[in-house]
Order: sequence, then structure tokens, then C-alpha cells
Amino acid sequence: MASSAFPQPLDPRVCERVRLARDARFDGLFFTAVRSTGIYCRPICPAPTPKAHNVEYYANAAAAAAAGYRPCLRCRPEAAPGTPQRARSGLVAAALRLIERGMLDTDSVGALAARIGVGERHLRRLFVEEIGAGPLEIAATRRLLFAKKLLTETALPITNVGAAAGYRSVRRFNTAFRSGFGRSPRTLRRAPGTNRDGALTLRLPYRAPYDFAALLAFFARRAIPGIEQIDGESYSRRFTLLGECGSLRVSQIRADNALALTVDFAHPSALQEVTSRVRRMFDLDADIGAINHHLGADATLRTLVRRHPGQRLPGAWDGFEVAVRAVLGQQVSVAAARTLAQRLVQRFGTPCPRGDEAALLFPSAETLAHADLSGLGITTARAATLNALARALCEQRVSFRPEQSLAEFVASWTALPGIGPWTAHYIAMRALSDPDAFPAADLILRRAAAPDRIALSTRALEQISERWRPWRAYAVVHLWRSA
Repeated sequence: MASSAFPQPLDPRVCERVRLARDARFDGLFFTAVRSTGIYCRPICPAPTPKAHNVEYYANAAAAAAAGYRPCLRCRPEAAPGTPQRARSGLVAAALRLIERGMLDTDSVGALAARIGVGERHLRRLFVEEIGAGPLEIAATRRLLFAKKLLTETALPITNVGAAAGYRSVRRFNTAFRSGFGRSPRTLRRAPGTNRDGALTLRLPYRAPYDFAALLAFFARRAIPGIEQIDGESYSRRFTLLGECGSLRVSQIRADNALALTVDFAHPSALQEVTSRVRRMFDLDADIGAINHHLGADATLRTLVRRHPGQRLPGAWDGFEVAVRAVLGQQVSVAAARTLAQRLVQRFGTPCPRGDEAALLFPSAETLAHADLSGLGITTARAATLNALARALCEQRVSFRPEQSLAEFVASWTALPGIGPWTAHYIAMRALSDPDAFPAADLILRRAAAPDRIALSTRALEQISERWRPWRAYAVVHLWRSA
């Protein structure tokens, strides 16, 4: 039984077989709750197997928590691979993306509902119907499990753990933790220690198969010297958040289905955002079994999926950065676009105030909105597009808001001069990690999808791609890789 065949909604008979087999392929795809203990677990939990009549199944940890169950301290639900979104409606999917970015850590459910254009009562009802828990329960479980992760994987001071997990005060953190785990945060502290330079390292699990080397190769071809550094083992970059400069490094834990994220940053409150960005960038929450099952059924993609079953969708750290890169890459090679990006950073990059005078950060939209881009080797038309793009972002005529649909995103971006469907879909694929984005006009893509390697028309490729929905972006990276 493959994880791609996992039922929606949950089928207790399938869940029971998975639980008894402790099948790791389903880890994170659902959770088991035991009535006699009041605990919920991952399906691979090594604890003695409970009797079937005592077990309930939930599609996500928040639903189990909303039903009154506590996380297992042995199998650690916070250590499971991310649960893929199973929302049936676009409204709930958009709300989940906003919650994942921490909106309910500071705002109300009413504000969340207003952001996606529905009433609060209607949104709560949709969440219960589709997710099994309300928006507040989803956000509370996210905070609680991340706090537990920090307690057991880092030596971050407990007062900082609460802030990093999204709690507004230490009192609220302690109250929530005692309610969720039945004990104080201090009793679960493992404190393995920090790196010698003071950075924190977190384990980011994924669902196998996972082709980390392919992602590194993709990022390496596009890396901007001075900002990003990629070798055969890891990805590193500098970044700025909350007005501060930081750095991160991502490597693979070979003995485990996980990546190691090492973060050096002054503000613990930004740690969850950094982690979320890296998870999207490295596509750690994909239900790869379902994706491979769907795309592998297509004759055009079957061989490619079998050859590279761990192929993931390469995301991006920053939306504006990838949008500028996309414009620079119009009608030039990847290497040429990288050179142009390097020149742009050298002239307009923001100094990284960490004692390294040579370190620069990618320029902001405010910097490029009215910048003179002459002399960089960029055509006049392309320079005008970059200026217009930056101004539109500053004026909020375009955005990277996670609640907008792919169609809305493409429509707003193609309204800008010099931005066509190819560029808009490429930006959506990288910056939003939209699994259905599809830059159909791409010449390499149109050749790779053709049986005789003679380029298809854009319209013909779009028609073929309809059978790849909703995973067309994964088809793109498979086809690019085959070329």
C-alpha cells in the first residue's frame, strides 16, 4: 500500500493496518489517539500497541488536540514530517497558509477571516468540516509543538522558547504548555547545547524519498556570490529579518530522514519564520507519494518519476529576490542571469552589519524602485521592468501574500510592463511554492514534453498539462531535469 493511496477522509481500516505495521511511509499523514491514555501518537510510535477499540484516528495533530488528547512524549509528534494540507476549499487552504506564517500569533480569527474575504463564523465552520479543528486550535498546536521542539533540540533559554514559538508572554507559554503536556516546560528540557558560535541547530524532518542533491544542484546554478554558498553537502546564505542580519546553513542528516538547519540570528521571535521559510524552500512538507502516484500515471512523465522519485519543488528564501532573478533571466541563460544578479548586488546591495565589510544583502524593493540600472549589462526594457516591479511591490499593487490564488497572482503580475505569463508562473512556482504553477511558454519545457523533442506550442503544452493538475510545478522540474 503506497502513501499515495491514503484515503481522504481517513479510512479507519487503512489507518489500522498502517498502525499495526508501523509503516514509516505514513508518518505525519495521520495521528493515532488512545482513549485509555488520553495521548495521541505518530503511527510509528514504538510504545506497546493499544487495542483497536481504544484507538481513534485524526488527520492532523491539531484535530487530536482539539479532541482533548495530549502529544506523546515518546514518539514526539513535533518530530514527524509535516502534514500536507488536506483542505477541500481554497478558502481554508489560504487560511492555513496564513496560520503557518504566524498570523494568529498576533491577530484574531476575525482578522484572518477578513483577510481572505469571508465571515468569521463561516470560516470556523469550514475549518471544523475540512480540518477537524478550528483556526485557533491549529495555531495553538503549531505553537505548542514548535516550543517542544526547541526545548528538546536546542539550549535556547526557556523564556526565549516561548517568544520563538509565538507566545506573547512567559505566563501564557507556561499555561499553554502545562495544558498541552501536563507538565512544565523545564521538566522536558533536554538541552543538547548550542554550536560553539552560539547558533542553534534544528532537525527538519521530511517524507522519503527526498533528493537533496538535486535541490543543491538547482540552487548552485542560481546562487548569487556573496549572499549564497552551495557545496556538495550544504546550502548557506545571509538574510535580513526585523532589521537584523543573520545567516543559516542547511545540510542533510544522512542517518535520518531529515535536514539540519543551523541558524545564527539575534532575535528568537523570528526563529519560527526562518524555519517555515526553509521548509518551503526545500519543500519538506510535500506528500511525495501522492505526487508521484499522480504524475507517474502519465505516459509523458512515468519514466522521469521512476528515475527521480525524490524530486522536490525548489522554493526561494525571498519573493522579491526571486522575482528580480526571474526578470534578469528573461531570454538569457541561467549563468548570464546569475552574473547580472551579482552585478546588481555589488552596486545596490545592503551591507551586512556583522563585522564582515565585504558581505552584502540583496537590495530591497525600496532601493530598486528608482535606481539607475544603466551600466550593468541589463537592457533598457529590462531595467524599466525591474523599476516598475519594485515600485508596484512598494505600493502593494503586487504582493507575495499566501492567501491569493494562482490566477489572482498571475493576473496582478502580468499587469506590470515586461512581465508575461512565463515570468509570473515562474515567480509563483519559486516564491509561493505553488504546486500548480506552470510556465508553459518555456522553450526547454515545450521541447522536453514533446515525444520527438520538437517544441510543442504553448497552447498544446497547456492542454497536455491539464492532466498533471494539481501538481504541474513538479512536472516542470522533472521535465527540466530530463533536458
